[in-house]
This record gives sequence, structure tokens and C-alpha cells, in this order.
Amino acid sequence: MSESKKYFQFGLTKTFPCNYLETEKERLIVVTNSNELTSENYQRLLMAGFRRSGEQVYRPHCPNCSGCESIRLPVNEFAPSRSQKRIMAVNKDLSMRICRGGKDEYFDLYRRYINTVHRNGAMYPANRQQYQGFIFSSTVEQLFLELYLNNTLISVAVCDNLPGALSALYTFYDPDLHKRSLGKFSILKQIELSKKLNKHYLYLGYQIDQCAKMNYKKQYYPHERLVDDNWQRTDKK
Repeated sequence: MSESKKYFQFGLTKTFPCNYLETEKERLIVVTNSNELTSENYQRLLMAGFRRSGEQVYRPHCPNCSGCESIRLPVNEFAPSRSQKRIMAVNKDLSMRICRGGKDEYFDLYRRYINTVHRNGAMYPANRQQYQGFIFSSTVEQLFLELYLNNTLISVAVCDNLPGALSALYTFYDPDLHKRSLGKFSILKQIELSKKLNKHYLYLGYQIDQCAKMNYKKQYYPHERLVDDNWQRTDKK
């Protein structure tokens, strides 16, 4: 079947406790034929507010909450803030490499990160099956941004490589180096890579204003959020 004739099918999950807002219930629209996913048609789903976790593609459709808003950065207009410039300066001793496939050594770094930083999260304790099911896709092209300190791997940022955009999936790093703000630095490096690859956008997933641990995403300007199915721009105040 040609690309233009492929149609996605959707299902609706039951409600379950929200991982981000303790008082809310979560429900998802999921793509039920995700085997039809490609880098090209996944980009169209991203534009409509969907996101992937492993092979599953979903969009929040919660009964009493609309707190999750897709957020993306028009990378050619991005200007780093003073604090972001400081993060770049702190990490100027790091080197970056791009890998197009996962490496066995990633898992130990992922396990240490989850088991230290996210001990209260749904992914704790980390295991290899959960890692494989969350990070990797058999249908969408992926890039792995590796950061090295003195030839030691200290961080991996996983992103999907789409025709006009990169989509940041997840970043994990050495928890002993948390003072370097490697998560924020990895976004800056993905912006840099997006420009080099002539992409228009970097998608960062969902912004949830009521969730403090998610609010780092809205500190990159300008950015656009999907509100009532329309992308709305926010410039730096």
C-alpha cells in the first residue's frame, strides 16, 4: 500500500492514575496499527499532538484535564538564555558523537539513571525488557546523541529523525554528574543538531505547567504549544 493510502486506526484506553498529576486520571488515544508507522507519517502524528513510547503511539485524552500540551521549538529562531549559556560553558569539555543504533553499553547508564533519579517513578526499578520496550522503534529512524567526558560515556539523548524535525524521546545520564545539568544541555545539543540537519523543529514531548519537574521544557524560546489543536507561539518575555 502506498504511503498516501495508509490510514491509522485508533483506540481509547481505560482511565488510570496520572503519572504527573496526583489528583488526576489519565486516558489515552492509541494508534492500534502502529506497525504502519514510518518516519514520514509519524511526523504528521506529532503535528497532531501524538507521541511514541517504544512501538506505542499515543495522545492524552483525559476526562477532566487538558494539562498535557505538545511543545516544539522552531530551532532556527532559538536564542539561548543567560542560564543556558552557562550550561554550555560548564560542559564545553564534553565531546559529542552521533550513533544511528543503540549500543549494549547504554543499558548500564540507563539503569543507574533510573534507579537513582527516578526511584519514585513508574519505570523503577529499571530492567532490560522495559528499557528495550520504551526506547527503541522498529519503524522510525533514531539518532543517539552520546556525550563523553575524557572518553567515558556519560549521557545519551535518544531522538527520532523525521523529515522536517527531530523528536526528543528520552535522555539518561550519569547521576553522579547532575550538577552539569546534562538533560538541559542535551536539549541544547539536539537544537544544534537539528540546525545542522536542516530540520525546522525539535519536538520535546508534553509540557505540563502544573508539574514542576516538566517545566524545564518551556524555558527554551521561542516555543510553540498545541492548544485546542492549534499551535500557539510563545516568545521570550
